Amino acid sequence: MKLLNTEQLSIIITRLCHQLIENHGDFENTVIIGLQPRGVFLAKRIVSQLKQLTGVDQINHGALDITFYRDDFRRKDEMAAASETDIEFEIEGLNVILIDDVLYTGRTIRAGLDAMLTFGRPKRVELLVLIDRRFSRDLPIQPNYTGRVVDSIASERVAVDWKETEGEDCVTLFKKVKDNE
Repeated sequence: MKLLNTEQLSIIITRLCHQLIENHGDFENTVIIGLQPRGVFLAKRIVSQLKQLTGVDQINHGALDITFYRDDFRRKDEMAAASETDIEFEIEGLNVILIDDVLYTGRTIRAGLDAMLTFGRPKRVELLVLIDRRFSRDLPIQPNYTGRVVDSIASERVAVDWKETEGEDCVTLFKKVKDNE
């Protein structure tokens, strides 16, 4: 079942940007960090839209790999493949907006918080997610900014497709084929 199409996704991103502008103004003391791999696509869209809306040319943003900070990376059959971390600034004393596509159990975000501390101690951390699967948490983590809340069961999966990788922007809810998906 398709939850969001290209147009709906664009409207949500614009709304999220307006909420960020309301709380962070010109982003002088705020940085944006997308979690690899899927949160980076959303973070890039957010930064691009923020630049258009605010007229601010320089908004510090980067990509953070959390592979080896996950509590389950050794439990998988395959060897974990790390993505690139691209953060060329310190976050010490700054506001950080951590971005991911789907918030499910909270474990990815916990790993992101741990990995982020490598770059300094932020003043404040806020979480922005496109999709919040709110009834599936293992950890007490809640987003500050949410695109859409999806009430789904454990046997379902939310997939976010991006034009850059899948050729189309859309969000889909479907039944898992296997238990470990």
